[in-house]
Parts: sequence; C-alpha cells; structure tokens
Amino acid sequence: MIRIGNCSGYYGDRLSAMREMLEGGQLDYLTGDYLAELTMLILGRDRMKDAELGYAKTFVKQMTESMALAKELGVKIVANAGGLNPAALAAKLREIATEQGLDLTIAHVEGDDLISRAEDFHFGTVMTANAYLGAFGIASALEGGADVVVTGRVTDASVVVGPAIAEFGWGREDFDQLAGAVVAGHVIECGTQATGGNFSGFTELDMSMPLGFPIAEISADGTVVVTKHEGTGGAVTVDTVTAQLVYEVGSAVYLGPDVSTRLDTMTLTQEAPDRVAITGVTGEAPPETTKVCLNAFGGFRNSVEFLLTGLDVPAKAELIRTQMDGALQAGNPPESIEWQLDRTDVGDPATEAQGTALLRCHVKSAEPGPVGRSFSDAAIQLALASYPGFSVTRPPAGGTAYGIYRPAYVPQTMVPHVVVAADGTRTDIAPPTTITPILDATRTRLEAAPAAEGEWLGETLRVPLGRLAYARSGDKGGDANVGVWIPEGHPDRVAAHDWLVDFLDESTVRELLPEAATLDLEIHPLANLKAVNIVIHGLLGEGVASSTRLDPQAKGLGEWLRARDCAIPTTLLPAVEDLL
Repeated sequence: MIRIGNCSGYYGDRLSAMREMLEGGQLDYLTGDYLAELTMLILGRDRMKDAELGYAKTFVKQMTESMALAKELGVKIVANAGGLNPAALAAKLREIATEQGLDLTIAHVEGDDLISRAEDFHFGTVMTANAYLGAFGIASALEGGADVVVTGRVTDASVVVGPAIAEFGWGREDFDQLAGAVVAGHVIECGTQATGGNFSGFTELDMSMPLGFPIAEISADGTVVVTKHEGTGGAVTVDTVTAQLVYEVGSAVYLGPDVSTRLDTMTLTQEAPDRVAITGVTGEAPPETTKVCLNAFGGFRNSVEFLLTGLDVPAKAELIRTQMDGALQAGNPPESIEWQLDRTDVGDPATEAQGTALLRCHVKSAEPGPVGRSFSDAAIQLALASYPGFSVTRPPAGGTAYGIYRPAYVPQTMVPHVVVAADGTRTDIAPPTTITPILDATRTRLEAAPAAEGEWLGETLRVPLGRLAYARSGDKGGDANVGVWIPEGHPDRVAAHDWLVDFLDESTVRELLPEAATLDLEIHPLANLKAVNIVIHGLLGEGVASSTRLDPQAKGLGEWLRARDCAIPTTLLPAVEDLL
C-alpha cells in the first residue's frame, strides 16, 4: 500500500498546504492539481507576456519552501503545475535545488501542447491547445529515479495514477487496478472538497479548523482508502467522498486516456472515523481519442449592475433597458447586449437590501471600442434621468478581453507523450493498444428498475429537495453537472434513491432549473452511490471565461436545486415533525 497526499486543488489554493502535508504525517507521494480549463487561459496570457512563463508560479513558491523537507522525508512530488511550459518549470526547480544544495532528480512530461499543430488538426485560431495525457509518462519518470515530476496537461487523476503504476508495475491492460487509482485521483484531486469543503452537509461537520487535505491509500489490487492526517479539520465520510465522485462527471463511464472507469461499480464503506474504503471499481479499455482543451480569444466585454429598489421593479427595469438600448444603438453598438433581472427583493422589506433587485447588463464585442468608454458613459449619463432611486453597484470600468473554451478530440496515436529526464534524455510513451470505440465507451450500464411505487407513494410534504438529498455541482467547459444523492445516514436509502430516480426526469429538472428549459440534458442514475447525475449542456455558454451567469462555474447550481420546493413522500423525510 502507498499513501498519496494532495496539496492543491486549483491554481491559488492554500500556499501552506504543501508544508502542512509533509509535516502532518507519513506520505510516499505528494501531488497537486493546478490546472483547469480557465487556468490554461490564464497561463496562456502569461506565456504571451513572457515566453519563459506559462506554469503555476505558486507551485514554485511552495517548492522553494518545502523541497528540502520532501527530500529529507523521502516523499516524491508529482504535479501538473507545468501548465504550458513544463520544461521551464523543471529548469526553475533545478535552479532552486542547486541554490539550496539539494541533490534532487527532476523530470518533466511533455507532448500535450498541440498549438504548433492547430492548423493540421483544424482547431482554428486558438491561444492554447492541450491534449489530456495519461499517467504512464509520470510512471516512467518515477521508475527512472525522479524525485519530482512536473507535467503539462494530464488528466487530473493522472498525478495519482502514475505513482501507483510505478509502485505496483501495472500494465496497460490492468484496467480494474487503473480504474481504482483513477477513482482515488478523482476523489483527492480537488483537495479539501473531499474533506468537507463545498459540502451540502457542512453543518454536521466540525469546520472550526482549517480543513485537512486528503490522502489516498492505494493497494496493489486497486482498492483505495481515502483519509487525512490526524488533527486536521473537516472529515472524510461516505458523503464527502460521494460528493467528489459525482463532481464534474457525465455518464457512468468516466473516460480517460488510460482506462474507462465504471462509476456504477464501486462500493463505499466507512471503515473508521476519517477512513472511507472504495472497493469493487471496474475498468474497461480507454477510448481511441483523447480530449483537447482549446482556448481562443473571444473579444471584449463589460457590464454594469443596476440596483432597483422598492416598488414597480419590472417598470423600472423596462425603463433603464429602453434608455440604455437607445443610447447604445445611437453610437457604436456592441455586438451582444444581454440583460438579467434577479428579483432578490422581498415584500415589506425590513432593510433596503431586502427591497432591492439586481439588473445586470452585459455587453460583448470583437473590438474594445463598443464596450469601453461609450458603454460606461451610456450608463452613468442616465444617473439623473432614469428610474427613481437610480444606483449601480460600481461605476462601469473599461472593457476587458475574454476567452472562450471548447473541447476537441484527437486520436491518442497522434499525440506525443514524452518523458524528459534531468539529463535531457527523452523517452517516448506509447499510446494504449487496446481501445474502445468512443460511442461504445460512453454507454451507460442499465440500472436496476425503480422499486414499485407503492413502497413510497402516499402523503407528501412540500419542502426543499435539500431536506432529503445532498448535491454538488461544477463546470466542464460550457456544460454544467449536478450530482444529487441520498445521504449515507438516511434510514432507507434504497427507497429514497428509487424515488429520486423517478422524480428527477427531464421535465422536472427543467421545471426546477428554468435555465435548463431549452437546453439538452443527460440524466444518469448511479444506484451504487444512491445518486443521480444531471448534465446540462450549454448552461455556461462558451465556458467560464465568457459566461455571464451570476455563478459562471455552476458551483452553486446544486445548492439552488436543493433549495427548490418539491412534494416529497413523508415516509422518506427523516424528520417530518421538524419540517412542519
């Protein structure tokens, strides 16, 4: 068994986490995930300013402070912090190691950056083009004696799967073991989201201390125990682990370049406090293609938020919209004008905030002019000539550039996967030879039929869905997903899940989440997790960097769904008397 910790779930996570994880207890490996679709765009802008950049600078700060301690403890470090420039990051780390008098072997993995071949792949004009590599390059680097391995765009789980391959000698067709490690990586990749962060049941946890980062104990057969260092905040429970398992996934088949992982096969067991075992995971051959993250320049954008207080909110909104539209059309109009009215006001408001609605105006254009000074002037020059109580949350600023995201897919055989050792030796990693056609790989295993309606039909009570179920939501490019599940402590999880599967059909989801009314939906039951996963295609437009939603990464979407009132059978509600 090996213990693999995590010290970063995103670019900007807690800087002290690396040292905390090294000092907190025994580890064999320490990993970090620094990349997201938006991060690749941020790093792309860095690289445009300085060709030597393009990697996560916070990782350099962490390593400067902690690499000596990691060497002393014999903990190997694996991170995807290389971003768009893993070679430069590796060189920077070697420079720091030399300054500190450390004998560290630092390797990097590259090949994911396809920007120079964008035309060949018909990607169009893009700023970044990075394929998702698998874990066998990381494993090769570790087998070659590396103490530190940094990569570009690998799958988030690969930084965990690679060490397991290196330790246990798994081959390309050890699909069940690889799938187990993928699940371990998926659970711990987002750091404290596995120990109580962003968790619907947070009121049941002790959140008074900084949350501990998670650890995956992986065995040679692919079984996993998720835990954390003793004395750290938060908790590891079946529910905190389930929350991460349903985060940013689609169907029951979780596709990756090394293995297609069946999310509908695993079993979670609370072995002890802060110890959750994951067993029974099965894997299948990976798809023939791998995803490519494309970021392109989208244009320029700006926005203004009007405060509408008191009575006649719809009429006030209509007045300012008419005035703004007229002013903008009279000059150099933006290509896109979008209005959003949020009725955050309540009747008989006890405070001014309770009596105020928010009206947002978003504008976009290919050129900066239409969304710059002319847009700001149009808003501010109405200050004394519009609705009563005119106010804005902030004066409009100048227009800013934004990016758009879209995925592409290319054959794995056409993507280089190269390990570069400290001495410059290059090792090519062959793609998988056993693959599954993509249409077959995305199939969903048939679920057991729901229980007979008579088992839970009867008297109902209209209460928020969250009184029965937990949820976690997130973004994948322009799509959003919401995983909803019945908490582990429910007295009859099977019956409650049967009702949830029957209840959350397409028409109900569209009713509860009106933004999804005209969008394509996927709904996937996961009986083993007592969960339902909902994928809403196009909710975030062209990705977080261009989205105009109040919640552009859909992080609050699940909590919104939980707040919606539903007619739930009273026999399924754990404490009806407390809800009346």
